[in-house]
Amino acid sequence: MRIAVMGSGAVGGYFGGLLALGGHEVSFIARGAHLEAMRRQGLVLETPAGVRTVTGARFVAAPAEVGACDVVLFAVKAYDIESAAAALAPLVDRGATVVSVLNGVDHQDRIGAVLGARNVLGGLAMVSGVIVAPGVIRYTSPMSSLRFGEADGSMSARGLAFRDACRAAGFEAELVGDIAAAQWGKFVGLATNAALCSLFRLPAGYIYHDPEIVPMALAAFGEVAAVARAEGIALPADAPQRALAIHQAFPPTMYASMYHDLAKGRPLELDSLSGHVVRRGRALGVATPVHEVAYLALKPYLHGAPKPLA
Repeated sequence: MRIAVMGSGAVGGYFGGLLALGGHEVSFIARGAHLEAMRRQGLVLETPAGVRTVTGARFVAAPAEVGACDVVLFAVKAYDIESAAAALAPLVDRGATVVSVLNGVDHQDRIGAVLGARNVLGGLAMVSGVIVAPGVIRYTSPMSSLRFGEADGSMSARGLAFRDACRAAGFEAELVGDIAAAQWGKFVGLATNAALCSLFRLPAGYIYHDPEIVPMALAAFGEVAAVARAEGIALPADAPQRALAIHQAFPPTMYASMYHDLAKGRPLELDSLSGHVVRRGRALGVATPVHEVAYLALKPYLHGAPKPLA
């Protein structure tokens, strides 16, 4: 299968790397020092199972250099969705399907508004990693799976083909019938973990085991679940308790990816996480006080480290 990876960071780099190592024709679209390092040394994946280097792939600066492909694995930051999607128009015009695995629950709709909804499959990724140097991505957990689906819930030929390609490359993949429910199920934990790690500047091992913070975490999980139900998404009644148990089992030094961006002074995906919870909560009449505090406290860092006042 011919695959382009739009956004060659922790998510796109990992799954794209495994697909390349599995024998697929993969083109990584990247920029700057990360691109130059990959061109020079390949893409280095530091995983719990050992170090693997991807050299049998193409490393390019723009979609126009890719040519025709079957699938674009879309894994940019949420604040770059529209501009990155627009750049993919030539690939989509030649028949590519976009599989979006960003953080959040509305990314496929935003991409579809640019490229046409029929050309996009929504998805989600379960992986934890960070770029530790140009061309080098380190993974801190054995989590390794993709889930994606058609908007109409169909088991499409294109979805099944990509699922099979992923599984043959050595990681779990699933074509699901209700991708919105799957995304919201993850979002309960994702939005909360990003908020709390960034607010406390501390990892999961502290946040989800401190008896005075646990009730706050449960309340935040519950807020997202309540918004999901108001959106018509069927989540289990004990979704907050399940999310807490999952996060208590995380490696104790694991941080949310948004924390890493905050610590490095980079723009944040805050608007698509707690910001989305707050906006949808207000529209649907659901109170979201924990996420509102998180959103307002982190908003000054939305576009990177704020400049000091004169």
